[in-house]
Order: sequence, then structure tokens, then C-alpha cells
Amino acid sequence: MRQDIRRVQAIVKSATAAFLFAAMLATSPAAAETREFPSKKAPLVVETLATGLKQPWSVEVLPDGGYLVSEKQGTLRLVKNGRISAPISGVPAVATNGQSGLLDIALAPDFATSRTLYLTYSARGDGGAGTAVARAKLSADDTALEDTTRIFLMSRLTPRGQHFGSRIAVAKDGSLFFGIGDRGEDERAQDPRDHAGAILHINPDGSPHADNPFLGTSDGLAEIWSKGHRNPQGLAIDPKDGTLLSAEHGARGGDEINNPQPGRNYGWPLVSYGRHYSGAEFDLGSSAKGYEDPLYYWDPSIAPGAIAVYRGAMFPEWDGNLLVAALKYQLLARLERDESGAIVSEERLFDGEFGRIRDVVVAPDGALLLLTDDASGTLLRVSRASPTE
Repeated sequence: MRQDIRRVQAIVKSATAAFLFAAMLATSPAAAETREFPSKKAPLVVETLATGLKQPWSVEVLPDGGYLVSEKQGTLRLVKNGRISAPISGVPAVATNGQSGLLDIALAPDFATSRTLYLTYSARGDGGAGTAVARAKLSADDTALEDTTRIFLMSRLTPRGQHFGSRIAVAKDGSLFFGIGDRGEDERAQDPRDHAGAILHINPDGSPHADNPFLGTSDGLAEIWSKGHRNPQGLAIDPKDGTLLSAEHGARGGDEINNPQPGRNYGWPLVSYGRHYSGAEFDLGSSAKGYEDPLYYWDPSIAPGAIAVYRGAMFPEWDGNLLVAALKYQLLARLERDESGAIVSEERLFDGEFGRIRDVVVAPDGALLLLTDDASGTLLRVSRASPTE
């Protein structure tokens, strides 16, 4: 009888341990889910690196392989070895209304030694809130931002909660390009004395860059690089040739890819493809003299988020391709370019499979990192699937 009881107890104990182990694997971030997907140029595998992020907006890869992730509500976290850290201290206070919050992260070119990084976020001030840029240093133990300093705040604040931009693209000289939307007041995008609706260019200390078109003139604000942008939520520099590229939200149709040039005007709200939300046509149509045409546009709109230029080793077939995250259509768009830089074809990846894709980053090993925009967002890694035997 006692032997039977011991046998039952052993079976129960073993089953309980197996159940707990299985549950641990099911809930632990280390038990990464992987899925394979076909594509036109290479088989892909998507691995889940972390779940439960709260509306993540941006991801950066640290030199030690960790992932720094911003959450829109105002928190910065480290994802490392399958674990999500507690909030990193020292993040500036952010306004959280509508589309506002903690937005992009960018590492300085010398981050490995200086630990310097930049953040864009919505800051409160007289009249409401507006897009700001801060510089800080990540502590050696990755738990805090130190010496956090606001180096830029847009010229005119408003209580409106839309169109803050705002990605950062770091140039080889360490200067910062970043975008600000029209803040829901579209006429501001045509005013050169207003930071809204613009791509801006500043030095690491926040001063205007020497190459800016209005520097030293009374024609416009010194930080402005280009105007006529509705809401640029994607910005990237091609590491091969330094080309600056933006991905921008249009209204009903007219999402755009642009190559912002100094002093040029990209049309909003006078020139655009698609229509206003009211259904009205644009005053000057889809193209007009004195305004730059987009390199590419989507009608209907896909709601583009981040943009990246692929120059990695993992997918040589994608060399020079543009990768654009999409919110509304919940996909990753891969755009092929010809030798002149013209976009000649589009492939849509992961259509509806993971939800709204907010960010796309090319990791040092050539894999892609994707962030899904959700109350319980996900960090994904896209790599090349192994050939089947």
C-alpha cells in the first residue's frame, strides 16, 4: 500500500514539475516563437524577442547585443537575454496626449565609448506641447540616463495631440536630422519661420548646422532643412552614399517617400497625391512648379512608420532596398531601387501577421528588428531561414 502511495506521489510530483517547466517555457521571453515566411528574394524566419512592451515606438541595438526600446507613455527599457528591464531612470518628462509621448532613440556614432544617445519626445511648455530633442548618456550598468539635457524645442507649441514626427537620422559628422509634423495645423508646413512641417538639422549641442539653407538669413528659422512635410515618422540616411530619405503620412492617399534637400518645399498642404480627409482636392493638385515630387507614394495610404536602407550582409539580394514599416496596413514594404535611385518595385511582407508595425531597424548582423505598435507590443527579429535539406 505504501509503495503504491509513493508511486502515485512520484507520478504527481513528476507531472507537476513537467507542467511548471512547460508553463515557464510558454511564458518566458527566452522561449522565443519562430515562424517562417516566403518572400520573392529570400526565405525569412521571424523570431519573437520580447512581448508585453507598452506601445513601443523605437528600438536601437547596443554594442553588447542588448536592445534599447522606447515606450510611448514615457518609459525606456532594455531588452537583453530575453528579459525586459524595469524603466530606465533619467528620461525627460513627456506630454502624453494623442500621438505625443516618448518617440525616437538614436545612438551617437561614438556611443561605444561615450554612451551618448538622443531622444525625441513631446515636451510641455507655454501654449501646450511640441517636439523636443534631448541628449543623454546611458549609465555603464544600463539602468539610468545621466546628464540628460534638452537641446531643442520647436518654436511654437499647441495643445493639439497630433503630428509630432519624429525620427532621428544621425549623419557621419554626428549631426542630427529629424522631422516634425504640421501639428494638425496644415498651413504651418508652408511657413519657413515655423518648425512645424519640416525636416530639421542640428549639431549635437542643438545649434543649427552650418549647411542649413536659412542660417544667417531672415528668410526662415536656422534649424530648418526643408519644408512642406505633413508628418514625417520615418527618416534614414543611406550609409553608402549619405542620401537622406523620409517616409511621410499623407491624408487620404499620398503617403510619400521623399529625398529631403536643403531649402526645398515638398508641397503639403498645397500639393499632394490623394485627397484631404474631407474629400476635397488639393489646391495645386498632385504636382506643381516650385514643389518637389515624391520619389514614391501610396494611394490608398498604408500609414508609414519608420524607414531603413538595407546595407547588410544577411540579405545581399536586398542591397540598397528601402524598408518601410506600415501601421494601417500592418506590413513591411520592401522597395527596390534602380541604379539611379528610382523606386521600381514593391514587395509587401507579413501583411496583417503581426499587427501595426511602427519601427524597422537593420541590425549589425544584417537581420531586421521590428516593433509592433500595441498596448502589448512585440519586438521581432527577421533573419534568413535555413535552406531545407
